Amino acid sequence: MRKFAILPALSALLLTFLSGALAQTDNSINITLTNYAFTPSALNLTTGTIYRLHFVNNGTKDHNFSAPEFFAASEVAPEDQAKVEKGLVALESGQSADITLTPGRAGAFEFECTHFMHKMMGMHGTITVR
Repeated sequence: MRKFAILPALSALLLTFLSGALAQTDNSINITLTNYAFTPSALNLTTGTIYRLHFVNNGTKDHNFSAPEFFAASEVAPEDQAKVEKGLVALESGQSADITLTPGRAGAFEFECTHFMHKMMGMHGTITVR
């Protein structure tokens, strides 16, 4: 009988782990880059929450997602740090990338594509972290 006493504790631990894994997938945000727009162009995030940003370049040109202040104020997962160079994620046409991060500071952060005239043509937006 004593060996069954650990089953409730083990079940609770497994449930906690699965709840955390499900919460992480619920915080996935798709960000599409096209010729000359970001969709969505406004992101609303919460400090201390883990997000998976899924970037897809559906444009016919190379684009990037530049948000140096936002990335500096966030904790990027170690396995994704190499994808964020100097605060930007560069994507060739048809390429995608996933960045897992946790915003660490509240504020409003601008993002843009830094290629010549892309911002002026509409490739910019705002990240609001509460």
